[in-house]
Amino acid sequence: MNRIEPDATAGRAPGRSQAGPHPLGGSADVPVGRGANTNLRLRLRRLPRDTRDTLFLLGVITWTILPHLAHLPLWCAALSAVVLLWRGRLALAQAPLPSRWAVIAVLTVAAGLTLITEQTLLGKEAGVTMLVLLMVLKTLELRARRDALVVFFLGFFLVLTHFLYSQSLAVAAAMLVSVWALLTALVLAHMPVGRPALKDAAALAAKAALLGLPLMVALFLLFPRIGPLWGLPQDALGKTGLSGSLKLGGVAQLATDDTPAFRIRFEGPPPPPQSLYFRGPVLTDFDGDEWRASPLLRHSWQPPRLQPFGPARRYELMLEPSRLAMLPLLEATVAVEPEGLAQAGLRAVLRHDLQWLTDRPVNDRLRLQASAHPRWRLDEPGDALSLRRHVELPPGHNPRMLAWALALRRQPAFANADADTLAAHLLDLIRNGGYTYTLAPGVYEENAVDAFWFDRKLGFCEHYAVAFVVALRALDVPARIVTGYQGTDPTPVDGWWVVRQSHAHAWAEYWQPGRGWTRADPTAAVAPERVVRSQALQPAPGLVAGALGQVSPELLARLRRQWERMNQGWNQWVLNYSRSSQFALLERLGVSAPDWTDLSRVLIGLLSAASAAAAGWALWDRHRQDPWQRLLARVRRALARRGLQPLPSDGPRRLAERLEAAHGPEAAGPAARALRELDALRYGRDGRRRPPAGWFSSFRRRLPSA
Repeated sequence: MNRIEPDATAGRAPGRSQAGPHPLGGSADVPVGRGANTNLRLRLRRLPRDTRDTLFLLGVITWTILPHLAHLPLWCAALSAVVLLWRGRLALAQAPLPSRWAVIAVLTVAAGLTLITEQTLLGKEAGVTMLVLLMVLKTLELRARRDALVVFFLGFFLVLTHFLYSQSLAVAAAMLVSVWALLTALVLAHMPVGRPALKDAAALAAKAALLGLPLMVALFLLFPRIGPLWGLPQDALGKTGLSGSLKLGGVAQLATDDTPAFRIRFEGPPPPPQSLYFRGPVLTDFDGDEWRASPLLRHSWQPPRLQPFGPARRYELMLEPSRLAMLPLLEATVAVEPEGLAQAGLRAVLRHDLQWLTDRPVNDRLRLQASAHPRWRLDEPGDALSLRRHVELPPGHNPRMLAWALALRRQPAFANADADTLAAHLLDLIRNGGYTYTLAPGVYEENAVDAFWFDRKLGFCEHYAVAFVVALRALDVPARIVTGYQGTDPTPVDGWWVVRQSHAHAWAEYWQPGRGWTRADPTAAVAPERVVRSQALQPAPGLVAGALGQVSPELLARLRRQWERMNQGWNQWVLNYSRSSQFALLERLGVSAPDWTDLSRVLIGLLSAASAAAAGWALWDRHRQDPWQRLLARVRRALARRGLQPLPSDGPRRLAERLEAAHGPEAAGPAARALRELDALRYGRDGRRRPPAGWFSSFRRRLPSA
């Protein structure tokens, strides 16, 4: 890395490499006639030590930065790539590094761009941007070991910043590789002599990490949890998920997202798929383009006038972070145990429209236990005004639908028909009217309901739900949109049923006097397999998934289930490991009614025991040292017995010269040659980590007599 040694800058101009011309510059050293792979392998093997270590470190930095590309400004990603490529070219050419003033100028420009882009130099986004830039720019100053140490520790800090955005298993695995590679580079920097192999440095780094693994596990299990693991108050909300409003095409966009929204586990056999409706935002106000929750009803905290039928079903739900201050729970959930909410610092309340709202957005994974009634009746809210809002339509929009509804009401069969009769008629029209359920219906412009209902008849679940509700309102029947999720994956993973963002759904509710609000799902009329068997439409797969699906669909399904199982274990045993889990662990260890003092005592005891064990090991291991130094000490003692008085600073080559001066080149020749061979083994281009076996015995036999 431009000679990462303590005194690498002494006696030369800053940034000037001590190495000679690089073999990649085009020499006759590579045998003619070999294949391209052989030539490349030989050239890589002949790279100078500095160049090899620098390229390895640049690769590690690139790997560590890659997951941040989704969060970095485009200019930052481009500048980082340019700097890393430039530094790699300088390493290959053994060229001088740029001056410090040039690096400071680039850093000043980068800070200005960060300020323009983020409007601040503080906070998470600006901080991560500046950290990445500092990391890559510091590679232009790798003149000594101290510069490399700064890069290593910047790299370790950069690894931690990834968990500000995601704590997924994939990110954790990628960062584990980064930590191992950074430790390998750190080991290489502390092996300045010879040319140690990368695999040897990687093995030593892995061994050091494994030695610290027990302490890391103990800290993870017992260190006090002040809040949810990795949680930050300003952590970004979920990137995908339901919205507090609905425009045509919004749910279809979610249908292309295959990431899990939550996982659910039932006590006893699971309900049938057609009853798995997970209730999200309830939307009442329509401006002709977008549906929103009513501002008058949004802050209404009246409890629901719910009449459940039959026994409640208990279930457990593991919710991913979302962008809404609500819980998408199974209809109709009547109770949520407070423990899971308390661990996340949340409060939740059941509103009059069966929405479970929280006092702030759900920023962290949440594990809840709840109970729901599969059969229920929801009566009218307390005032007629709020019910009347459910028949309002914006003036001047969808005139053909209004005219159609008026003509329908004039027919004798529907003049005095109740809500159930009208809803059944609309569902029959959808079922037999030539409508098509599709993920890509195209864009509907002005008067979208008219265009969908009368002309194109192509749509996703929200098109059918919106048209159904607008038609009922035009017929003077109170109706509203409900968004949420419907169905699960067909196969559970370790007992957990996965609900994905692609299960996002929109359905309708209408008001029937005497029975209250009644669910109606127009999607079930046009595409019953979507609701009855949870078969959501799937977007076109990627290249790898598509190839696997063509060759072996069962293999693709198995790989997906295995990945879900690993993710489930990661979420359950790592990300959801909480204070209550710590206390449960102490109870299993025999501590009755554990509290913080018990947790602290156990942790302090383990740390004290680990410290005592480390001190004992250091005491036992104090005699150990570099095997080369031990060998040289034996050589000096052997020479002292032959009448020489070698100095502690004498290396093998200097000892050979002293031996020849004392006994003559002829008598001392064999032993002197052995010392020079040892010098080449230790300090040559391919320096070894350990001295050759049997060397000292052979050397002693070659020594001249005293």
